[in-house]
Amino acid sequence: MADTSEHVVRSYEQELMRLDSMVAEMGGVVESQVALAAEAILERDDAAATRAVELDPRADALEREVEQFVIRLLALRQPVANDLRRVIAALKITGDLERIGDYAANAAKRSIVLGQFTIPFSLAALGNMARLVQQNLKLVIDAIQQNDAEMALQAWRSDEVIDDLYNAIFRELVTYMMEDPRNITPCTHLLFIAKNLERIGDHATNIAETIYYAVLGESLPQARPKGDMSAYAVIRPRD
Repeated sequence: MADTSEHVVRSYEQELMRLDSMVAEMGGVVESQVALAAEAILERDDAAATRAVELDPRADALEREVEQFVIRLLALRQPVANDLRRVIAALKITGDLERIGDYAANAAKRSIVLGQFTIPFSLAALGNMARLVQQNLKLVIDAIQQNDAEMALQAWRSDEVIDDLYNAIFRELVTYMMEDPRNITPCTHLLFIAKNLERIGDHATNIAETIYYAVLGESLPQARPKGDMSAYAVIRPRD
């Protein structure tokens, strides 16, 4: 009887490890998508953009696999306490990862359209934003793999810098559009790309919150840090 019990426990732990592995694999796919999208935007590299888009079905498939695996675990194993948090966290994390992959693919597609235009201004700020988003995403994925609440907290606190940079880019691009109507189309695509990056940062923050709760069993104590809201203000024409 003891041997049977040990086998069940060992089999259950193997299933949990398999779940962790699936989530980690999806994290790696999505991290590659974001890196390729950033390369496509900043290097005007259509091949990188195409690869970012082509990875999206794999990320979607992994999300479905995790969902089916979690349903099976809940039905057959009925996890409780730490294990239940671990299983539910995997489901929530893959949902956020799927959205990150979608935003990366959308940004990559817009970078291909941008290749048709001459952009007479620097994309340094957008490049800096892309770099910060990639750093934060890597930190979150490392936190998933290491089950590290402190690492998740660090990623959660970093989102405010990304928001502030997005707002600065928003104002800069609107200024370019007002100065020269020929900038309107490329700047519109750049605005959408910047928003995609900002949303990737938000979903990385969601993941950080989920990891923190899964590890410690408690929610983060204060409101999520956010940048200023000036980019959402109504822009009124001058009299």
